[in-house]
Amino acid sequence: MCPAQGALIDMKVVVYTSPTCTYCYVVKIFLKKNNIKFEEIDISEDKKAKELLLKKTGVETVPVTFVGEKFVAGYDRDKLKELLGL
Repeated sequence: MCPAQGALIDMKVVVYTSPTCTYCYVVKIFLKKNNIKFEEIDISEDKKAKELLLKKTGVETVPVTFVGEKFVAGYDRDKLKELLGL
């Protein structure tokens, strides 16, 4: 693994989810399988987080996964792997 990849993995990972979202579950499984620590924010429980997410991304659906300041909307395995340096 090159140093740049390790640096990306050390970046904060935040996943915005809702309990009825199948792709949210898939993203969390992907991160766990790859030993990526992440914070989960349930937008159905946190209305301010939902508003902030919309303001930051323009995206109204979940999952949205932030790796540092960059984000992936939905479950895009290749993009997640790229951002995480996997």
